[in-house]
Amino acid sequence: MKQPLAYIHPAAKIDPSVVIDPFVTIEENVEIGEGTRIGSNVTIMSGARIGKNCRIFPGAVVSAVPQDLKFRGEDTVAIIGDNTTLRECVTINRGTAARGRTVVGSNCLIMAYCHVAHDCIVGDNVVMSNATQLAGEVQVDNYAVIGGGALVHQFCHIGPHVMLQGGALVNKDIPPYVKAAREPISLAGVNSIGLRRRGFSSDTIREIQEIYRYLYLSGLNNSDAVERIEAELPATPERDEIILFVRNSKRGIIKGYV
Repeated sequence: MKQPLAYIHPAAKIDPSVVIDPFVTIEENVEIGEGTRIGSNVTIMSGARIGKNCRIFPGAVVSAVPQDLKFRGEDTVAIIGDNTTLRECVTINRGTAARGRTVVGSNCLIMAYCHVAHDCIVGDNVVMSNATQLAGEVQVDNYAVIGGGALVHQFCHIGPHVMLQGGALVNKDIPPYVKAAREPISLAGVNSIGLRRRGFSSDTIREIQEIYRYLYLSGLNNSDAVERIEAELPATPERDEIILFVRNSKRGIIKGYV
């Protein structure tokens, strides 16, 4: 681990198995788990909590202070889960008083030039393709795949197993299990291929498709459609997750394609 051409604050808590390449800067109040590798010219700032077996490629910056004018130097963190890869020049800012933490989960791939702003919550097994930009307090749920160059407005919520088109401009919440594309961002069907790859049965996928027929093709508003879904479709984990997502959406969900 010891690298004479790197600066490592003596108070940083770093597992002895961590590999640190030349010209790395690691500040105080940093924790890094076993098996992680830190590439050259990476900067890991105060408040970083990095898990086991991560790979951080050259030029990345983890736990920089938020780009938020309301930030007043409060003690916050940026958490990276186990087995996550941050490619070149990724930037992940730490939290503000709003949530106190920015989180990127385990088994994620965050490709080059992505930005995760203050107080974002990114789940497990998420793929963010090159140059994706998440504004503050965005939530991205497990197994979401975001195409390159996507821009996600602050406070938006992207549900689990979503496939988002590259270059998308996201200003509404995207409910679970769907594909989202076009401009303005719209429903592009259920992410059936992705769901099959992750072990969802054909029956379950058909049930999800039926739920979205109620939401997008029935002519009902979202509240009425949700009531009909509850009354007429059998309870399943997927049904209940979609209902909860729609009811809790603060920005409103994306529209259907017209």
